[in-house]
Amino acid sequence: MSTLAVSPPTTSPPTTLGTRVTLACIWEATAPKPGNVYRGADFEDLSYVDFLVSAAVVGPLLQQTAQQGVGATVLEAVQHTRSAVATNTNLGMLLLLAPLAAVPAEVTLKKGICRVLASFTDTDAKHVFEAIRTAQPGGLGSVEEADVNDTRAPEISLLEAMQQAAQRDLIALQYTNNFQQVFEVADHLQHLTQRDLSLSEAIVQAFLQLLAENPDSLIARKCGEQVANEVSAQAAAVLGNGDPGESTYQTALQAFDFSLRVDGHRRNPGTSADMIAAALFVLLRENRLKWPVRFY
Repeated sequence: MSTLAVSPPTTSPPTTLGTRVTLACIWEATAPKPGNVYRGADFEDLSYVDFLVSAAVVGPLLQQTAQQGVGATVLEAVQHTRSAVATNTNLGMLLLLAPLAAVPAEVTLKKGICRVLASFTDTDAKHVFEAIRTAQPGGLGSVEEADVNDTRAPEISLLEAMQQAAQRDLIALQYTNNFQQVFEVADHLQHLTQRDLSLSEAIVQAFLQLLAENPDSLIARKCGEQVANEVSAQAAAVLGNGDPGESTYQTALQAFDFSLRVDGHRRNPGTSADMIAAALFVLLRENRLKWPVRFY
């Protein structure tokens, strides 16, 4: 009986940049991060499948970021997402993923992201502001200067707008510090996978650590800074209940997840989830995961 030749596992499978974007978004959505949508844990107005569809839609679009620019890509991806799922699933992710995707393949992300952030034009600001209005993110509110709700052309650059928002928004902060927290989360994720955790377990751990150290911007916008700080303290408490797999940890994790879903899931740590997606893309882009990946 003849046998089929089987190729040995590879450490860097042949994936395109767009595929890496899609994978990062799928993995982020699938890991059971407390307070977020994941497999078997939908919101009333948002489902796990919505995130999968969105991941499939935006991957090919971000493949072209280096050619068409960050702002244009974010706007196009938001428009296509709204057409596909009729809700905001990925604005924060796109604001993080697009600059990373714009880095040329031959340049390291840490070196290239500085150049990308320094190259923004007035058009980038116009497109990103329009993308934010189109996505209609929760708890946006308004500000006196550079308000995205103003349909007139912004009078400041995208980088200046992000600098003004950096104190109240973790995603905006990344634009001002060359994605420092994104790279730190990526390093932490890689370290956790090297401890023989599954990728799903590593994602949840990294998510809790990020949330414990950085109050979630979406929660702060919806519920105020005090509530955001309380959620961060609760995330730290979960981490103090042992390691993944231990009963004390799992019990604390489930209770934390439940507590974030009451009151119409207003305490959804959505910004922290966006940061995880960006960190996963970093690991994929830099071939820092062992393949085949053990997700569960």
